[in-house]
Amino acid sequence: MRLTLSLLCGIALAPQPSWADTTGWGALLYRQYCATCHGLDARGGGPMTAVLTIAAPDLTALSARNGGTFPMLDVVGVIDGRAELLGHGGPMPVFGALLGGESAVLDGPDGTVVETSADIVALAEWLETIQK
Repeated sequence: MRLTLSLLCGIALAPQPSWADTTGWGALLYRQYCATCHGLDARGGGPMTAVLTIAAPDLTALSARNGGTFPMLDVVGVIDGRAELLGHGGPMPVFGALLGGESAVLDGPDGTVVETSADIVALAEWLETIQK
């Protein structure tokens, strides 16, 4: 009984991801949902690349390919399915239904308001931190 209680207390006291720590949570989500195709280093060399007919892009170069600015709304649109990208002979899997959490709102550069989930924002914010 003591061991079980100790283990439960240890689990309860372990640091839990919070919405305030989006980069840690975003990294965890990336490993769970994206690394299979994009690789652990996010450069496109995941274990599924052998079955992709279109190479998974280097996600560390999103800002470089966008004139030095991270394309947050575009990234969110690809992840949640608003913007279709081709993957293995068809669209990249849409993760909008899998990635949940609280509702989150982003402001576009033109004043457009984009509603998505907190998980998708956390993932996109983590991707922004790994830009080269």
